[in-house]
Amino acid sequence: MAKIRRPCQAGAFYEGIADSLKRQIENCFLHEFGPGKIPEVAKAGPRKIVGLVCPHAGYMFSGPVAAHAYYLLALDGKPDVVVVFGPNHTGYGSALAVMDEGVWRTPLGDVEVDGETAKQIVRESRIVDVDESAHRLEHSIEVQLPFLQYLYGSQFKIVPICFLMQDLSSARDVGKAVAKVLTGKNAVIIASSDMTHYEPQERAAKKDRLALEAVEAMDEAKFYSSVEAHNISACGYGPIAALITAGKILGAKEAKVLCYKTSGDIIGDYSSVVGYAAVCFTK
Repeated sequence: MAKIRRPCQAGAFYEGIADSLKRQIENCFLHEFGPGKIPEVAKAGPRKIVGLVCPHAGYMFSGPVAAHAYYLLALDGKPDVVVVFGPNHTGYGSALAVMDEGVWRTPLGDVEVDGETAKQIVRESRIVDVDESAHRLEHSIEVQLPFLQYLYGSQFKIVPICFLMQDLSSARDVGKAVAKVLTGKNAVIIASSDMTHYEPQERAAKKDRLALEAVEAMDEAKFYSSVEAHNISACGYGPIAALITAGKILGAKEAKVLCYKTSGDIIGDYSSVVGYAAVCFTK
């Protein structure tokens, strides 16, 4: 009997029933802040996308921004393996934790964990542990799955890696190990992160611009120093740095911010916002 990682945010961050969830995702694509149309998956896509940064708030808030990343991914074809880096918000489990067996369930069905790739990453990195308790109540990876399932059904596998420890050297280690394991595979890496939390719109946007400039420069050290120097409260800075590290090894030549909005743009309250960015790394 396969291990089942059950959803902890269905009916909260996103709709809990399949039909409603599909509609909600379509509304994210069609939203005024989204790409404006529903993507068709290009079966013979070029597969030039190495990685994406996607936000992980409730779909009402960050779904349209995330939709920009998933729109481009659809046009780029279909990956076989999706490695998802997410921060650990709960504090449970190992400092760097992967699941290496079972399925993740959402209202759109089950997605299989790529055990072989996960085990290779554990062997290669030496700092990633197998620990499902880190994943049980964590939303940052889960909220990416319905978008992927909307595009690809269950025709892909995932490797979920949860970062409680987010220092630069750990992030680089994970990035290098993942890049080595994914070389030659049809894979994409998703770094799940929101940007600045609970600051006035103008200050949040200014800080996030500095952080995103370093991401576009594909410079993880500069990204860390801007996060530290400006006290930027992006929750998934480790996952983003791991993606930058892996992306460069896997041949990414460009990182581009596709969309940046805040919760203020969505609900009109600019006094205390959370920033959301979609970024695409391409060969």
